[in-house]
Amino acid sequence: MLNSITQSLTTTVTGTEITNIDVVLAMLVALGLGIIIGVTYLVANKYALNRKGFAITLIMLPIILAVIILFVGSNVARAFSLAGVLSIIRFRSAPGESKDIGYIFFSTAVGVGCGVGMYLGSTIFVIFMSIVMFILEKISFNGGGKAKKLKIVIPEELNYESVFDEVFERYTSRHALLKVRTTDLGSLYEANYEVTLKNGIKEKEFIDELRVRNGNLSIMLSMHGE
Repeated sequence: MLNSITQSLTTTVTGTEITNIDVVLAMLVALGLGIIIGVTYLVANKYALNRKGFAITLIMLPIILAVIILFVGSNVARAFSLAGVLSIIRFRSAPGESKDIGYIFFSTAVGVGCGVGMYLGSTIFVIFMSIVMFILEKISFNGGGKAKKLKIVIPEELNYESVFDEVFERYTSRHALLKVRTTDLGSLYEANYEVTLKNGIKEKEFIDELRVRNGNLSIMLSMHGE
């Protein structure tokens, strides 16, 4: 099997015989378009969590999908074998934003396009979507603020689900509870939020308000990725 792949790929996709040169060309085009997608994500999501690792994934996806499309082709047996292999793989990632799913589909569509030889169409699609994402970033739906990570230690007698709501309403344009865990043998909660401060808000005033609510326990406010 390995020998047949290295000599010549005779898989048929859309009625065309696929050679090793076709595979290399698809990989190179997918790599170039993947880099554009990755750079677009980095520029349009400057403060996203785990942004560099996710950008690398976006670069890899088009190449992987293009090669899979070429190797599988119209061979039903290979398609079922591939599905069986992928079904045993677990994908795990750090919590991200819902729009990250859109970038995954973005890269997947480009990989499929390269796999079937639609290089021009894939290139136009990448350029169009990249421009759209840059425009959306300029519009800045979040009010121009920067997303930050907020970690608050809370006494067990306080209700972490609502105790900070009033403070968040006054100081943030967006807030989301990412996860909660117990510490010190269950005597304390540690709540992790993603917050976007309103324009003109001073971080010290925001933290001081939170300290009043959590009994002056530990609070950490940092940029994503720190």
